[in-house]
Amino acid sequence: MLKENKQKLANLWQMVGNSKLIEVRYHFKCGPLQRILVKCEQGHLTGSIKDRMALYILEKAYELGHIQPGDQIVEATSGNTGIAFAAIGTKLGHRVRIIMPDWMSKERVDILKGYGAEVQLVSKEQGGFLGSIQLAEAMSFHDRVFLPRQFQNRYNVEAHERTTGKEIDRQLLLLKLKPQAFAAGVGTGGTIMGVGGFLKSIYPEIAIHPLEPAESPTLTTGYKVGSHRIQGISDEFIPAIVNLKELDPVVQVYDGDAILLAQRLGKELGLGVGISSGANLLGAIKVQQELGRNAVVVTVFPDSNQKYLSTALFRPEPIKPHYLSPEITLDGYTIHDNLK
Repeated sequence: MLKENKQKLANLWQMVGNSKLIEVRYHFKCGPLQRILVKCEQGHLTGSIKDRMALYILEKAYELGHIQPGDQIVEATSGNTGIAFAAIGTKLGHRVRIIMPDWMSKERVDILKGYGAEVQLVSKEQGGFLGSIQLAEAMSFHDRVFLPRQFQNRYNVEAHERTTGKEIDRQLLLLKLKPQAFAAGVGTGGTIMGVGGFLKSIYPEIAIHPLEPAESPTLTTGYKVGSHRIQGISDEFIPAIVNLKELDPVVQVYDGDAILLAQRLGKELGLGVGISSGANLLGAIKVQQELGRNAVVVTVFPDSNQKYLSTALFRPEPIKPHYLSPEITLDGYTIHDNLK
């Protein structure tokens, strides 16, 4: 690896990682006060957890000689991963081309272009997410093109083992807490497999629960079914890096329920988070209700609300009888440790 690129990568790691762990307090159905521990990922370079994976994959690619200065980065993505590769790739001197479904939020497309990336949108008729991946794969035959292949790249998992999972473990040790469960939505699968795998190696009895939208249970069925509004998870297939046999039962949440809770996190606690964060908190609460009120359950807030301005997150959302969020009273949150 060139000394110049090594220094650029080291500088970028100063902007990625070491995120805060917070304790979100709540009451469920007017019951006793409970808490969920949440890793907040909004403070990274581009404001999402995907910065960890993108930077780690590029660092490994340089070390292994899979990418050279001047190569183009091409990736199929639903948004946050592309934004991470666009920002980091630009910093490293690469042209970046992002191929994504055309139903992602306008903000994501604008942000990608703002980082200098070329954006190619793919309609449902053109194949949607799977079509985006096929177009990206076709680019692999071109000279000087690097494909991160986030859905099958083992360094996606390793990134979260060596950063997110390790940080969570250290923060829990400082709090003298032993986690009993970790729950998180599955997009690429890197977070659930990486964090889950690392925590499992330290705490063998911990439960690792993947989360999916109830309206589109891809993990449960094994294929694309239905549609949902939780951008960034449950795309159209089960990623190659996800091994459901190593995980505990899938947790399902309704997208409208996730939207309502994400809205309340902003309005009531001042935590501006995306829809998947509302989903993750709902999933963690469901797990805790099964384990008991004192169970130590951990999840993540993957990104901020700024990429969702044109989505349902900023529009009125009707409450439905089967939703859990109306039964949740948010009490506040406490920042425990930032690893700095």
